[in-house]
Amino acid sequence: MTTILSDLDGVLVDSHASIMRAWRWWGAAHGVAAEAIESVQQGRPSGEVIAALAPDLDAEAESRAIDLRQADDVEGVVALPGAHELFAGADPVAIVTSCTVPLATARLHAAGLAVPAVLVTPERLSRGKPDPEGYLLAARELGAAPGDCVVLEDAPAGIRAGRAAGMHVVGITTTHDPAELDAHELAPSIAAWLGSRNGASG
Repeated sequence: MTTILSDLDGVLVDSHASIMRAWRWWGAAHGVAAEAIESVQQGRPSGEVIAALAPDLDAEAESRAIDLRQADDVEGVVALPGAHELFAGADPVAIVTSCTVPLATARLHAAGLAVPAVLVTPERLSRGKPDPEGYLLAARELGAAPGDCVVLEDAPAGIRAGRAAGMHVVGITTTHDPAELDAHELAPSIAAWLGSRNGASG
């Protein structure tokens, strides 16, 4: 049995529109250049992005405001191909995400996905991706050795985290150029990866 540890945004759910609406709202409120907002790299904790874009602001307070706005605005948040099948499969699945608990649960509910028993969020960590702490914690809570885990990630920082944890990393090519993803293997979606696994085992 393989233990699957998955990122949320860009892997299990498409939340891009909601994310960008919140960042544009925040940027307009604080006079941040539109070009800077449009180039925000998803997959990083919002507090880190705010500290870089507007160092004079209280990053923690502003991050809470952005996350709350996103949690309240889940219009267009949908499950990506293969997400439902992943949770319905025999392998245990955990989520390791840069989203807070309220934001992650709001997006999962909007996409019609169950909140897994193991959900690792920034509230539980001292270091976010690319540090491996989150993935190692998820594996430990599922009782799995790192070498028995597969990480599903769409962002370079998450892929580095999975590799640093000593896990097999699948790069899902929904949000980044494949050339940016230093994963062990690449797939256009979870559905495609599941199909290749089933084909290989069949």
